[in-house]
Amino acid sequence: MLDSYLHRQAGQDMKRHLAACFVLEDEGKNVLGYYTLSSSSIPKNHIPLDWQKKYPATYENLPSTLLGRLAVDHNHFGKGLGATLLMDAMKRSLEASRSQIGSMALIVDPIDESALKFYHKYGFILIPDSGKMFLPMKTIAPLFRD
Repeated sequence: MLDSYLHRQAGQDMKRHLAACFVLEDEGKNVLGYYTLSSSSIPKNHIPLDWQKKYPATYENLPSTLLGRLAVDHNHFGKGLGATLLMDAMKRSLEASRSQIGSMALIVDPIDESALKFYHKYGFILIPDSGKMFLPMKTIAPLFRD
């Protein structure tokens, strides 16, 4: 499914400004992995109460960045490329939230249990009753101090 997206849909999504796609290639221009980012929002009442309290009551929806897809070529599993792609996505999202468009968190929607464990390992917090996870920009920021 993720391979199919890259070959059939990514270009169209980029032309329509629905997603930005970032590709990791080797020296021979072979795709090793990719991820997409889009602007999004999350209903404030969907995140845990302790996080809800950190944002103004006037915001019913909180601006966020959606990491819509993250995939690594199956021939390169276990080489840390997923982590490399995730770190790049976090850095790009943080930079955009600081200077271009407001975003309080990076949101993911894990495709399966393995993906859920992967994101949990990097500190993503499960959003109750949705299956989605979020990582606040305040958590990401210390990873990329200038």
